[in-house]
Amino acid sequence: MTEHIDNKKVTTDLRYRFEYLSKFLNFTLNDITALNTLAPVLFPRIPVIADTVYRKLFSFDATKQYFLVRHQGFDNISANQEIDSALETTQMTFRKDMLSMYLKRVLTQHEWNDTFLQYLSQVGRMHTPQAGSSSSINVDYIHINLLLGYLEHLIIDILWNAENLDDQAKYTMVTAINKFFWIQNDFFTMHYLSSTKDDLSSTEKITKDSHSCCILN
Repeated sequence: MTEHIDNKKVTTDLRYRFEYLSKFLNFTLNDITALNTLAPVLFPRIPVIADTVYRKLFSFDATKQYFLVRHQGFDNISANQEIDSALETTQMTFRKDMLSMYLKRVLTQHEWNDTFLQYLSQVGRMHTPQAGSSSSINVDYIHINLLLGYLEHLIIDILWNAENLDDQAKYTMVTAINKFFWIQNDFFTMHYLSSTKDDLSSTEKITKDSHSCCILN
């Protein structure tokens, strides 16, 4: 039997959108449990992951440029500054901490309630003014897409090389990670697409969350 999906509601109701994504990707409570189980495996490596991510972002001028913009409360980063030096600045230490907190929250979230879905949505929303965000940043989507893919690969590589997990456990966790990143990717794209940005921005409750992760800002 074919299930009906309300196209209008998909663009106006974040919970309804998530439920449709979950059904299509078969993202279940078992996947959330797998993410929770992955937490103790990944937590010790999160500082390395965050550092590796920002080294990658600094290795291309197309992504590095976003960190050269003057940000309130931080000193400027010079275009010619060495990567090691730049990554130790107050600004980049803050960015790495935010990415670390984001990963920890995702891995330890037991209930994907509306507040958590709004958090995932806000992570995407703050990277583009197209959704009505007050952020001055405007990151081209290509960089977001690449970054999410790169971050997923880093996590999978750590997971696949973990010695204290059997192959079945690894498979379950890799599958859960993959599904999560597709959901997070959608929560980025919905704020970039003109067909959804106005509807979701007008109906979604947006709150200022100190744990929000602005990856490219």
